[in-house]
Amino acid sequence: MSTASDLPGFEVALHRSLTEPILMGGAPRTVAIANGTLAAAVGLGLQLWIPGLVLWLVGHSLAVWGARVDPQFMQVFARHIKHKPLLDV
Repeated sequence: MSTASDLPGFEVALHRSLTEPILMGGAPRTVAIANGTLAAAVGLGLQLWIPGLVLWLVGHSLAVWGARVDPQFMQVFARHIKHKPLLDV
């Protein structure tokens, strides 16, 4: 009896880029872009260079840490925010 892997023509190459999350500097792409935009707005728009750099550094470090723990932490967090709490005190 043959298995699915023995059937000719039914093999598909699975590329690594389709299975890994899209990261920029170790952080999820959307978080990195949003964090960089916010830090640039503070640093360039308000001309507060030091707070802008600190905001970017802290935000990016937290995003990298979150991506190491769970690469899909932003999707999980967004889903968590959408759900209402079941047990209110």
